[in-house]
Amino acid sequence: MIVSRRVSWFLVAFGVWSWVIWPTFLKNIWADKRSWHDGMTAFFAVHLVLTVVSLALGTAIGVLGARGLLSTRRHGGPAHVDQDGGRPGVPRSVPR
Repeated sequence: MIVSRRVSWFLVAFGVWSWVIWPTFLKNIWADKRSWHDGMTAFFAVHLVLTVVSLALGTAIGVLGARGLLSTRRHGGPAHVDQDGGRPGVPRSVPR
């Protein structure tokens, strides 16, 4: 799949945003009196899972954006195509 530079930057920004927001959210939940009562409560457990999943998805989305940016730099942009119709650096299957 080909991703434009604009979309790639958006994906990277989303990944960074996730890493700014979710640790702060978890810190605030940690300090909430509903999080601890003779150990971890269900309230905290649910928010911990939410944070972990969101960070994992944010990381994956940010990596996709970073790969898109690297690809556009290597190949001269998302729409760059060789004269014979193939993308540079991408081997073609040859019919036998």
